[in-house]
Amino acid sequence: MTDQTPKTHAEASRQRKDIVLGEATDEARLIRFVAGPDGAVTPDVARKLPGRGIWVAADRDSVTTAAKKGLFSRAAKAKLTAAPDLADQVEMLLARRVLDGLGLARKAGSIISGYEKVVAALGTGKVAWLIEASDGAEDGRRKVLSAARRAPVPPRLLGAFNSDELGLALGGENVIHTALLAGRGIDRWTSDVERLSGFRPLLPPEWSANGREEG
Repeated sequence: MTDQTPKTHAEASRQRKDIVLGEATDEARLIRFVAGPDGAVTPDVARKLPGRGIWVAADRDSVTTAAKKGLFSRAAKAKLTAAPDLADQVEMLLARRVLDGLGLARKAGSIISGYEKVVAALGTGKVAWLIEASDGAEDGRRKVLSAARRAPVPPRLLGAFNSDELGLALGGENVIHTALLAGRGIDRWTSDVERLSGFRPLLPPEWSANGREEG
């Protein structure tokens, strides 16, 4: 078994105990919960709400298990109520956080949208993530993915949102092809996407026919 003992103080400060597995895990792979004023278990995906944090692995099965087995109450040593749809709440909050992050990236000039512009950006090797609308046309997507595979630094791929959702986040209409450039804040945004992947697929199942997997 790999030794997961923190090696430095900074690394140790990022370790939290997952109440389902009972093991210390990096915060980046966990969801923080707190007890609300009414004793309800409240997701804190931004890790900013007041109160003692209760940590669970960032995946649907772990959150559902914690809710069903009363693990939140056990960890808090107090009676807490976990909603049956707690995992759905986490998914919604993470999805909103990811989309909001794209909006901030647009304001910072780190977003490129439109087929021609995205293909050109891919050629520079500076694209960290290629974001394709889940309801975009297969032909256009296939051409963009081909350009991504030829990129000096192939980007990761996200297809978890439709064109309307991307449009709302980016202030446009019919947003199909989007590139997120590498730069400041990309690690935090990527961490949010990876947490989201525990609750919904990052790519629609039908895309597997294209032979392209997120990674």
